[in-house]
Amino acid sequence: MGIVENNIQFTVVEDGSEQIIETYIGEYRSLMALLKDELYLDSFGECGGVGRCATCIVKTSGISGNSSIKDRNEPVTLSKMGYEEENVRLSCQLMITKDLEGSCIEIIG
Repeated sequence: MGIVENNIQFTVVEDGSEQIIETYIGEYRSLMALLKDELYLDSFGECGGVGRCATCIVKTSGISGNSSIKDRNEPVTLSKMGYEEENVRLSCQLMITKDLEGSCIEIIG
């Protein structure tokens, strides 16, 4: 029963194409790592997840809980790139938690 409780499902949009992603808590260290592994994205997440390069930018909808809060390097990095919208995020700063359940993630950077 434990693994079922940890399952997470959300939609990823890349170049107009939608894909349902299924994962579980702890399978990946961040959304960026999952997207790189599952979708084989070139030049995505080049800094390795420290929130500085802005090559893993996504637009989110339906994210809840603490995952909706930007912290660490994220606000400054996004601001430097001209992104002020609340729903634009660095995928390296989003952890794989239940907060992603049912959300939609659009890859934009």
